[in-house]
Amino acid sequence: MKTRLTKYLNKIRLSLLFAATFFLIMLLAMLLVLLGMILLNRLGVPHGKPDGLPLLLFALVSLLVGTLLAAVFSHRPLAPIRKIIEASDQIARGNYNTRIHLVGPDEFKHLSSSFNHMAEELESVEMLRSDFVNNFSHEFKTPIVSIRGFAKMLKRDDLTQDEKNEYLDIIITESERLTELATNVLNLSKIEKQSILTDKTHYNVSEQIRRVIALLDKKWSDKHMEIIFDCEEIMLNANEELMNQVWINLLDNAVKFSPDYGMVEIKIFHDDTDIVFTIADQGGGIPPETARHIFDKFFQGDVSHSAAGNGIGLTIARHIIELHHGSISLDTNNQIGAKFIIRIPEV
Repeated sequence: MKTRLTKYLNKIRLSLLFAATFFLIMLLAMLLVLLGMILLNRLGVPHGKPDGLPLLLFALVSLLVGTLLAAVFSHRPLAPIRKIIEASDQIARGNYNTRIHLVGPDEFKHLSSSFNHMAEELESVEMLRSDFVNNFSHEFKTPIVSIRGFAKMLKRDDLTQDEKNEYLDIIITESERLTELATNVLNLSKIEKQSILTDKTHYNVSEQIRRVIALLDKKWSDKHMEIIFDCEEIMLNANEELMNQVWINLLDNAVKFSPDYGMVEIKIFHDDTDIVFTIADQGGGIPPETARHIFDKFFQGDVSHSAAGNGIGLTIARHIIELHHGSISLDTNNQIGAKFIIRIPEV
């Protein structure tokens, strides 16, 4: 109630400010006309035969002075608008460091804050886009260089059969990396354009997660990890194909950033009207600054790029969950590793 009253009073104050400015201009114009009438009266123009020259001169002077007064007194009220126009032009040219600091009524301060927030968001998006282009180029170029290099080596006649098999395995692995990268980019583009969820079915989501665990068996087995998933059979009304992408992305991340001999724990349970999923790993955790952008498109928390990835998986997962009218969040209170919490309405 107090906030609404404050906003209402601020609106009244801003209106009174502009009203007072225009009133002042009108008052000065009236005084100018009055002074002109007095001047003409002393010249005897109303009593004698009117002379066209003084009237014409008075009209021109009045027009000139009125224009100057309007220009002078409108300069200050319009100054914030000019600043906003100039700052907007700077943003349009790509200068996202532009900031404005308007003074005066609270509305001007709120406008400054909103504009600066918009500029910060645009700057952040531009940085993420630039990072993505660099990361994408690196991720795309590396396997191509490997494939080309080992393909050339396979043309040599002095290779043993074991060496040939090793090089072929590398080519296959790098080809799979390219396929995964292209698939993720295409999936993101497709999901971002989708606003209505179709092909929903009632299926066993517990069994679906077990299949995903089996699908990623080689990745977590090679790291001698333990996947803990022991829960009752739970049915979910959702798009099975899209949800499968969510579990693959989340579990793949959990395995990727967990240490050897680590553990990933997956839980599913009912909570009021939602079905809740939690996936917790024992990795190094996620710093608060990184956690703020963890679901942003193209963002990679691992700035060293020591782990394979392109900053798209979690973005895809978030879009899919939101299409199901659910939510996904990172539990920042988790002491060890990262813990993701997914809530989907139980329909």
